[in-house]
Amino acid sequence: MERILIIEDEEKIARFIELELKYEGYEVEKALNGRDGLEFATTQPFDLILLDIMLPELNGIEVLRRIRRVSDVPILLLTARDAVVDKVAGLDGGADDYITKPFAIEELLARIRVGLRKRTSDNTSKPSTEISAGRLSLDPVKREVKVDETIIDLTKKEFDLLYYLMENKNIVISRETILEHIWGYDFTGETNAVDVYIRYLRSKIEEPFGLKAIHTVRGVGYVIKDEQD
Repeated sequence: MERILIIEDEEKIARFIELELKYEGYEVEKALNGRDGLEFATTQPFDLILLDIMLPELNGIEVLRRIRRVSDVPILLLTARDAVVDKVAGLDGGADDYITKPFAIEELLARIRVGLRKRTSDNTSKPSTEISAGRLSLDPVKREVKVDETIIDLTKKEFDLLYYLMENKNIVISRETILEHIWGYDFTGETNAVDVYIRYLRSKIEEPFGLKAIHTVRGVGYVIKDEQD
């Protein structure tokens, strides 16, 4: 039975979601503040976490950041905020998806199913060996990236993007394919998200080391090659 953690300070909402999830056959735990939620998330195994942003004691973005230090469990943000900056902060912090309150329970359940399917797919498809391309190496199990022997600190989205490109090294991947694979088919954010994150990656793995790892194919997309400048 799949286990879901609800971290939500509005008790009526938390209870409503809990009942719906139990009806769907999930095992559920819930926490009503950030500190308790973080304690649950880092000491017990869960298959997915529903995390509110506005929490007492420890806000949701900080809870998210601390969970991501130790776990890649799928995290779906629940928030009453609809400002782009809040969504970006959550996604950059390592959230897999978000849903804005008020929401239909059917949509929430659908997003949960997507998150759980992606986790299953990730766990079955991850290779156990390091991937390398020239001076750049990536360990998908440790979620560790190195240039030469220097470890590079990446956000979850940056890592996922680099991992996808390195899995397909020497193959040109279109922006549309990258967007669908990394952000999902229902992504409604900025269409230049791929270009933005490529710039983030270049600023971390190329510029400090005089490396040319990610190549732009004009009008098509991006490719990582075995032979690097």
